[in-house]
Amino acid sequence: MQDYLVEIKQVTKKFHKQKALNQVSLNIPKNCVYGLLGPNGAGKSTLLKSLTGIMRPTEGKILFDGHLWSRKDLNEIGALVETPPIYENLSAWENLKVRALLLGLPDGRIAEVLRIVGLENTGRKKAGAFSLGMKQRLGIAIALLNHPKLLVLDEPVNGLDPQGIIEMRELILKLNREHGITVLLSSHILDELARLATHYGFIDSGHMIREMSSRGIRGKAGTGHKYITFNLIR
Repeated sequence: MQDYLVEIKQVTKKFHKQKALNQVSLNIPKNCVYGLLGPNGAGKSTLLKSLTGIMRPTEGKILFDGHLWSRKDLNEIGALVETPPIYENLSAWENLKVRALLLGLPDGRIAEVLRIVGLENTGRKKAGAFSLGMKQRLGIAIALLNHPKLLVLDEPVNGLDPQGIIEMRELILKLNREHGITVLLSSHILDELARLATHYGFIDSGHMIREMSSRGIRGKAGTGHKYITFNLIR
């Protein structure tokens, strides 16, 4: 029997009369990289915000690690949704120190996460002078401080240059394979997810179309799996 870290069961989110999510269900196995794929406006960000407590679902339920999700579970969920929550007039270390003080964490953890994301040598350089890729990695460092079981990333390579994309890809795989963190990331580009994900959920117009493993993806599209379309998975 599959051991799931997250189970989303028939979640609906309404904004006035419009449904951004309509009876969405998905299951995220422990220790996987789960790719949530869909076009812009499909409901990806709304689903991630529902899981991370930014929004409250109108209907349905979310289970985390076998129990009904509550705000206490945010202690075990790290998230980078939309723009990184950084102070641009502070260094990377100082940004992490602000968060560490709130969490009651030692400076040793700051140094550890800076090493994990590759920002240990930025010194006193202000975050406002960082490249977009460095800002993204700093945002992930903040999300990692509290030793999360789940890391949620909303289109983490969006806007990055080719080198930044490679570095982000390597970081995500490192967090999953070396640190045992379950990663949920969204994208509208299957080719990018195909380099990372072990499991997939396809969402469109607020509806979950289908969940598949990476093996299932390859079976649907043959050797050219990056060219799979929504028609193939329906």
